[in-house]
Amino acid sequence: MPTFLVSAVEIVIGIFLLFCGGELFVKGSVIVALILGIPQLIIGLTVVSLGTSAPELFVSISSVLKGSDILAVSNVVGSNIFNILVVLGGSALVVPLKVKSRLVRRDVPLLIAVSTAVWGIASSGRITWQAGLALLTALVINTIWEIRSVREEPEDTKDSEPEIDEQLTSKRWLNAFINMLVGITLLTIGSNFLVKGASSAALFLGVSEAVIGLTIVAAGTSMPELITSLVAAFRGRTDLAIGNVVGSSLLNQLLVLGGTALFAGKNGLRVENLLIQKDLPFMILTTLACLPIFWSNGKISRQEGAILIFLYISYLIDQVLPNTLPTWQDEFRLIILCVALPIIMIVITYQTMRYWKKLRN
Repeated sequence: MPTFLVSAVEIVIGIFLLFCGGELFVKGSVIVALILGIPQLIIGLTVVSLGTSAPELFVSISSVLKGSDILAVSNVVGSNIFNILVVLGGSALVVPLKVKSRLVRRDVPLLIAVSTAVWGIASSGRITWQAGLALLTALVINTIWEIRSVREEPEDTKDSEPEIDEQLTSKRWLNAFINMLVGITLLTIGSNFLVKGASSAALFLGVSEAVIGLTIVAAGTSMPELITSLVAAFRGRTDLAIGNVVGSSLLNQLLVLGGTALFAGKNGLRVENLLIQKDLPFMILTTLACLPIFWSNGKISRQEGAILIFLYISYLIDQVLPNTLPTWQDEFRLIILCVALPIIMIVITYQTMRYWKKLRN
């Protein structure tokens, strides 16, 4: 069998096992949490978000064990870009997403602050174990703050976590632990398949592991977030669809990147210069783009969802062009910067001004 075909099969198998493992891990963890009497609110904020970020965590740790630090970091950066542009944009295409003021006041500014801090930490070319410990500490503080602040929110916000069956019996203890054990096993095996296939594909295509991590691996590990948000949008749970994206993006940086840096030992994680100069800033810009989009009409419209998808497609093309049509790269970027982005900014600004004028009237 050709080498590239083997790599493609390994990537597909890895993504499938990661998806199945994440689902089983979430299911088992939720059952255990309910048996122990943990409130559903806390389950929604912690266990479910952790489950959707589990593929990123296992893939990043597996990458470090195999000596692929760059793949571990690019997976986190690419997953956050995918979450905001594709998961949020795709969900908005299904149904316009109503934005709660809490997101604009607290969650998105926090995500911007964390993303900027990660960029600053990575700018030295290495994420040390001390930085990883600081990120994990920030995660604990944010989780406590999240729980305390949500308790002060109105009831409609409190009820925004996934529906969970509370009819539990002692016999489900065994079922819960089996689900968790099988889920962790599938996550481990799937992450190994995905890392191995991605590394082989990068070698065969002559591209860096960073590009593979930013695109194929990031999209694969973000499938749980995509499926969760799409299903939530179909069911009209738009708050869950948006909250899943913001929560997972925070966990990717605080838990996945922090835990991986701590796991990497005294040398920490090596960060490629291209990630520092291009992809990390782009990740921050995509997060910043959420604020004006969330402000316009108090929701994410289908048109704005299409804009987010367009931005991701442009990002993918910009990643591929240097290895396919390098002479076209400058022209493509010029068109995006001088034509596409100004049009997008005008549309979003116009919608925002209309919305605020409507509120004043």
